[in-house]
Amino acid sequence: MADPINPADIDRPMAVKLLMTWDIMPGREQDYFEFVVREFLPGMQNLGLEPSDAWFTVFGSQPQIMVAAQMDTQAAMEQLLSLPEWSTLTGRLLDYVINFQQKIVEARSGFQM
Repeated sequence: MADPINPADIDRPMAVKLLMTWDIMPGREQDYFEFVVREFLPGMQNLGLEPSDAWFTVFGSQPQIMVAAQMDTQAAMEQLLSLPEWSTLTGRLLDYVINFQQKIVEARSGFQM
């Protein structure tokens, strides 16, 4: 017999992750890493995004970098992604990277793509 549905769970917000991938522009590696540490990650946190994962691809044909950040609800994530500050921050990232992509997925533990 299935467990009964808890009424409190019906409208419970679903945590989501923002998955971002990119490749560092050749010759920009040092500037890129300085930007990420000094501006990009602190900027994400100032906007309310909590980085949860960061991956660097050493071998293979996958994106070189994958970063994940989590928020409590999809509505909050979509609102954040519509902010001019987010556009400015990702625009600055594009000075150092190519093939930038982002998507929102339901948050789960562990590696997600």
